[in-house]
Amino acid sequence: MRVIGIVGGVASGKSLVSAEFRRLGARVLDADRAGHEVLEEEPVRQALRDRWGAAVFDRQGKVDREAIARIVFAPPPDGPPERRFLEGLTHPRIRGRLQDEAVVARESGLPAVVLDAALLLEAGWDRLCDVIVFVAAPRTARLERSLRRGWTEQQFAAREAAQMSLEEKQSRASQTIDNSGSAAETVEQVRRLWHSWVAQTANSPEANP
Repeated sequence: MRVIGIVGGVASGKSLVSAEFRRLGARVLDADRAGHEVLEEEPVRQALRDRWGAAVFDRQGKVDREAIARIVFAPPPDGPPERRFLEGLTHPRIRGRLQDEAVVARESGLPAVVLDAALLLEAGWDRLCDVIVFVAAPRTARLERSLRRGWTEQQFAAREAAQMSLEEKQSRASQTIDNSGSAAETVEQVRRLWHSWVAQTANSPEANP
């Protein structure tokens, strides 16, 4: 089973690429969803309360992710140490969930899983992957998408600054998908990659003993 890591800038189109891989037969491991689940684990909730108090919980007692984002994406010197605290608390738990899901996918005979994680490289989760795909898109398009999501330009810039540079991400990827054109053009690139990998697997010695 091939493990495909998806990286790229903020709002570059990673979800579009992951969705097409899913349609072709892969299982998508969503680190953001796993992160939401981890935030509701009681030991994590208690650590957040000890660090930041009741301000990061809503009226129903749920973790307020927007409140946390305002803290961890604050400008230096305040934001970075708080972000390191949060990542140190949640990343090992997220990794464990992703690994468990990958094991289930392997045992079910799926041809591939896709790891969709904004901080895949920063967290070291690329070590779980067989191949890294970089999704490229111009900043203007990515900013426009972020604004449509309800972000401000300042929020977009803060999240971008908190991640590894695009140049470094692309240099560590083995494949690049250009998402500067239409969705159909991006989907076609995903399909070509998928079919080339399926063909390689079919012709491997393990597949033809």
